[in-house]
Amino acid sequence: MTTASPLYLIPLGGLGEIGMNLMVYQYEESLLVVDCGLTFPTPETPGVDVIIPDIQYLRDNKEKVLGYFLTHGHEDHIGALPYILPEIPAPIYGTPMTLGMLEGKLREHQLLGEVELNRIQYRNPIQIGPFTVRYLHVTHSIIDGSALAITTPRGTVIHTGDFKIDHTPVDGCHTDLYSLAQFGESGVLALLSDSTNVNNPGSTLSEKEIRATFDDIFPKASGLIIVATFSSNIQRIRQVIEAAAACGRKVLLNGRSMLANVQVARSLNYLNVPADTLVEQKSFTRVPRNQLLVLSTGSQGEPNSSLVRIARGEHKDINILPGDTVILSSKFIPGNELTIGSLINMMYRKGARVIHDKVSEVHVSGHASREDLKLMLSLTRPRFFLPIHGELRHLHSHRELAMEMGISPTHTLVAENGQRVRLDEDSITLDGQVANGRVFVDGKSVGDVGDIVLRDRRHLSEDGLVVAVIILEKATGLLVQGPELLTRGVTYEEQSQELLELAKEAVKEALQLGPKAMDFGEDEEAGPQELTVRALRRFFKRRLGRRPVVIPLVVEM
Repeated sequence: MTTASPLYLIPLGGLGEIGMNLMVYQYEESLLVVDCGLTFPTPETPGVDVIIPDIQYLRDNKEKVLGYFLTHGHEDHIGALPYILPEIPAPIYGTPMTLGMLEGKLREHQLLGEVELNRIQYRNPIQIGPFTVRYLHVTHSIIDGSALAITTPRGTVIHTGDFKIDHTPVDGCHTDLYSLAQFGESGVLALLSDSTNVNNPGSTLSEKEIRATFDDIFPKASGLIIVATFSSNIQRIRQVIEAAAACGRKVLLNGRSMLANVQVARSLNYLNVPADTLVEQKSFTRVPRNQLLVLSTGSQGEPNSSLVRIARGEHKDINILPGDTVILSSKFIPGNELTIGSLINMMYRKGARVIHDKVSEVHVSGHASREDLKLMLSLTRPRFFLPIHGELRHLHSHRELAMEMGISPTHTLVAENGQRVRLDEDSITLDGQVANGRVFVDGKSVGDVGDIVLRDRRHLSEDGLVVAVIILEKATGLLVQGPELLTRGVTYEEQSQELLELAKEAVKEALQLGPKAMDFGEDEEAGPQELTVRALRRFFKRRLGRRPVVIPLVVEM
């Protein structure tokens, strides 16, 4: 009798954090990748555009990668693919909406046509190496969300993706509880389940609940209505458009991703909009404000978003006037509270009424709450359980919930990115560590921005820059001219001439007295560059309490 080899689960992103989801399933010499997402920069990563997972493990096992299986089209599940595919090409599998959204990204990176895209059908088996994968429909805050049933010689694993259990979905497509229960009946080796809302009691509200709020707010609005939401939430967009049409308002789509995603959804017949409902942006001034609704991106207050430009009065077509109504139909993503608060304040300054999920039911989550997670565990009845998609506090809470539901403490554990999880017939264990981490994308550069560069950027952003130009006599090393000081972010030069003159004197003194006077050791050599840097840093620290970045430019004549 042949004994099956162990199955390895290797998270390279998404465990211990929200975002950047990437899970590798390995059976012997075959690797299957589930999702390939990114995360967004924080104030600690200035200048960075996006952050993607470190794929060194995939790079080391490039020939073993069989394919990418995508659960849905959110950025934190597909956004890293354009940066990773050139290095690790493999077939991609996904639902129509997911691939439709991905195609736009691949086209932008000139990769469309370079990779194989496979549109799946729900419940149909996909045989690839030792894996058989079936897609199961789940409800989420995006169309075509999926769980995966991954069958291996070791057993079947249910990977939920992001999900909630919505019994009244807007499009009528329910979570496939029947198939989940069937797998539970035949035997599930392991369940990997979304942990985002594990600490929220009860069940997550249905997306349909929001329609009543829109139907209440829209008819009462006297001026322009602006609704900001995530462009991927086609169900939300559909409800906004239908509620607007019901009270006689035209709809103007605003934001590049809003236009792109609506176009994809319409081309797939996932969104049917009457031809006379939508108007182009150039028609903004032609439609009376009390007969128009702007559906926009930018609900998180992103600095360069179209909604922020509207709030600042910088948008070329759309403006806000007193009496207008702005609805932020999305949650406050942790870390974005300050930018969203600033956006709300700008709207109020323009005289608008602002409604958000802290004051009204204008948003529901796309993630399963505690009772929904219990139902997932009850249906699948897994032998082993691994919480995924969440910060450590979410993962530990989900593990505790699984144990409350009867999972043995020895049959569940919490793993973090890079920890290899080994599944045998009777055990789940941590079995070593693989290379993992975060790779910063800045413009067209991938990975060349590291900790040292970020440290310098933070330094510049906090303390500013001083450039010192000095001309020396080549033969003697004596100062001929200067120093001339150019500052940015340190002090306003036109109002600080006296301070800058004192700074110049500090440099001259340092050059005259030499290394010993500037606290260099007696045996330590220090040229004019080092002396200038030390003198200016010391001067600005004493006078202003800052240590600016100092760049000395020494010219010898």
